[in-house]
Amino acid sequence: MTSNELLNSPRAPKPVGAYPHARRVGDLLFLSGVGPRARDSAKIPGVELDAEGNILSYDIETQCRSVFENVRLILEDVGSSWEKMVDVTVFLTNMKADFAAYNRLYAEYFADVQPCRTTVEINSLPTPIAIELKVIATI
Repeated sequence: MTSNELLNSPRAPKPVGAYPHARRVGDLLFLSGVGPRARDSAKIPGVELDAEGNILSYDIETQCRSVFENVRLILEDVGSSWEKMVDVTVFLTNMKADFAAYNRLYAEYFADVQPCRTTVEINSLPTPIAIELKVIATI
């Protein structure tokens, strides 16, 4: 790998825009925002949509597990690993309703890694999801 390289995972969901899954700069790996979508599927785990694409209901626990798995896949496929995460920014669309479940699952998945973390609430994400992660890891 070069010291400044665009990287993509064959197992993670395809980006929804013109950006890579990750970019390596020196020994650091910067992941683009990662959501819970499955690769090669329009279905979002834990989300029920109406005919117009509006969210009818969602399960934050299912979305958390899916987004954590997508991050793991990307890290592994681009030369890093779950244990090499150093910083995580988490975007939630409903902090009041979802923080407790997300925080419990985060503690379960990240107990041995403990990267720095910031969690922020935002109005919406580009697709009908409730959580997205932005990760920095080492190679």
